[in-house]
Amino acid sequence: MKKSYQKLLVFDLIIVIILVLNSLILSILSNYFYLALFLIALIFIFKLMFGTEKDNHRYIKDIILDLTILYLSSFIIYYLFGLIIGFARTNMYYTWKGIITFLIPFASVIILKEYLRYQMLNKVEKSKLLTAITCILFILIDLGANFANQNLNGSYNVFLYFALKILPAISNNIVCTYIAKKAGYKPNMFWMLIANMYGILLPIVPDTGLYIGSIIQFLYPFVIVYVVYTFYEKRARDVPISRIKNSRYIGLTIIAIITFVLAYFVSGYFKYYAIAIASGSMQPKIYKGDVVIVDQEFEYQDLQVGQVIAYHYDNIIVVHRLVNIAKVDKDYYFYTKGDANMEQDNYIIYPDTIVGIVKYKVPYIGLPTVWLSELK
Repeated sequence: MKKSYQKLLVFDLIIVIILVLNSLILSILSNYFYLALFLIALIFIFKLMFGTEKDNHRYIKDIILDLTILYLSSFIIYYLFGLIIGFARTNMYYTWKGIITFLIPFASVIILKEYLRYQMLNKVEKSKLLTAITCILFILIDLGANFANQNLNGSYNVFLYFALKILPAISNNIVCTYIAKKAGYKPNMFWMLIANMYGILLPIVPDTGLYIGSIIQFLYPFVIVYVVYTFYEKRARDVPISRIKNSRYIGLTIIAIITFVLAYFVSGYFKYYAIAIASGSMQPKIYKGDVVIVDQEFEYQDLQVGQVIAYHYDNIIVVHRLVNIAKVDKDYYFYTKGDANMEQDNYIIYPDTIVGIVKYKVPYIGLPTVWLSELK
């Protein structure tokens, strides 16, 4: 083994020992601020020992554009699933304290990690052993930040940790290793920032549950690999880059428009709100799998018997028809019934639980995602 490889191996092993000690004893690196400082120190030491190089890979912008199209397309499918399985509010950090103590350190860790990964892989060249060790090292960095805080008592908790943490860490780092060697660190920074931060920055995300979420986290990185691999295959066949770019820009424009329209409807922050129907209680007017468009700008005093409304009940949104309205002094009480049900709903609907009035429906568009609600 070359002397430079031996030095790299020693460097890797020292980091592994530090990460293991941190996970088992210290738990310092569970804080992203300290983890960012640790990575900065590693980059500084690495530069002194081995030197660093610029990322001179070609077509970086083109690959990032391909990844942008992929992510926008994926968000369309992902949020369409959310129409049937429901959405969960995220813990956003849009405060000065949240930005400084969490968002900036968290994003910094991703950026620093990918830069260090690229520099290390650049030095190992074609050594498969050192490439594998480097990949394992970064898996440990991902796991070491939270290992000490995990509850691993019992087989169920061990299974959850394996499915939700270990498997995604393995797939992410295998893919990042491939892309770093093939296309440099910038594409990795791009897709890892999106993959790790969209659930923090967006107000709502599909409520997939633990199992489906873990499957998506494990498999999706390999879709990223396919996109990068396909790009270089086209270049190997001498497909003109101008033709590739033109098709990308057209596709990106169409997908961006669809993504915006979908976000408009599913977010619930605008006038109209899209809701997928998960039962047959409103047949034959509205069938299971239909998506209804709800007008959220209304005055509850103007609601009339016969209108179909959407309202919150028992942590879900129900779409039923108004069959009675009672006014006692200044208070309004609403009563509903599903068209397919024999009896009126046995509860009262209060004004502050009403989402809006159903205006339109799109038949069967939610059917492909019905099974997800049963798997949650």
